[in-house]
Amino acid sequence: MSSARIALRLTVRRSLFTVAAAAALMASGVAGAQTKTLYIGMNGGTMEKAYTQYVFPAFEKLNNVKVVVVPGTSSDILAKAQANKERPQMHVMFLDDGVMVRAIGMGLCEKQRPSAALNEIYPAARFKGDMASGVSLGMTGLAYNAKMFKEKGWAAPTSWMDLADAKFKGKVVFQSVSASSFGLHGFLMFNRIQGGTDQNVEPGFKAWPTTIGPNVLEYIPSSAKISEMVQTGEAAIFPLTPTAVAALKVKGIPVEYANPKEGAVVLMVGQCVIANNSEPELAQKLAEFLLSPLAQANVLQYGSQIPTNPKAPAVGEGVAQVAAINGYMKTAVTVDWESINANRPAWNARWNKTIER
Repeated sequence: MSSARIALRLTVRRSLFTVAAAAALMASGVAGAQTKTLYIGMNGGTMEKAYTQYVFPAFEKLNNVKVVVVPGTSSDILAKAQANKERPQMHVMFLDDGVMVRAIGMGLCEKQRPSAALNEIYPAARFKGDMASGVSLGMTGLAYNAKMFKEKGWAAPTSWMDLADAKFKGKVVFQSVSASSFGLHGFLMFNRIQGGTDQNVEPGFKAWPTTIGPNVLEYIPSSAKISEMVQTGEAAIFPLTPTAVAALKVKGIPVEYANPKEGAVVLMVGQCVIANNSEPELAQKLAEFLLSPLAQANVLQYGSQIPTNPKAPAVGEGVAQVAAINGYMKTAVTVDWESINANRPAWNARWNKTIER
């Protein structure tokens, strides 16, 4: 074969290789442009499972996007968002309402754009300036050991002050005010009954050692131990949410929820679009979608998360759960998170020094 023909063939092969390589690069570029990834920070476990299996797939299909969960507690997620404030690694985050108010104050959230779904949710679920919105509604009230109460012939509790009843001496389990929203809510309601406010907790701290304090068996950092302490007969009464009670009952733990006459404390999980994120349009779409009746109905059915959108249809056990929450909401109270967050470090230190010492 002549050198000229060999050179021609090599040239053709190089050309074909170049075209193929270019086509492959173009294809990968198109694929990359078609499928983007959104990262959302939220609690793991039941919540993550419900969203990843029954909510995100519909959004992903509609928008040709992948939604990936960054699991963690509210404090974990807030810390991640704060650490990457200039170049956010997440696009949307779920936080407990008190922590969300802190996040907004840190400039970590951007305003949610107007939408029909945002207008549909309960007014109490819209954070100031629409910087965040509630995706799940709950409240902290009282729960009790139904088996123990039946055996003792005790009536169900009706007031936060039942925690100070002498018959519960050594049987009250209380979450730490410095570590738990449940404990903080319970203490703030006790403080209100004593004449205090969310700005002035002196009455609560002064009265605690001679009222509820002597009845407390143990201060716990979270509610994880409650199921065990109910089963062993150690715990009679404790602050808890209706949703948490329902989850324990499914596991066969003999507990019931009691709504205090003074009101339970609203406890929401809020969402916000993270400021300066890399996909602001898609992040806003996701936040809007998560408030929709469809999304909230699925999370209710598969995750026992109570909708903030009253248009979300309920089926099965969800019907009774929503009806109960709507009833509790008639007397539920909200707390002043801005004042609480400003004073909480000092309260935590005082609580740890004088109450849990």
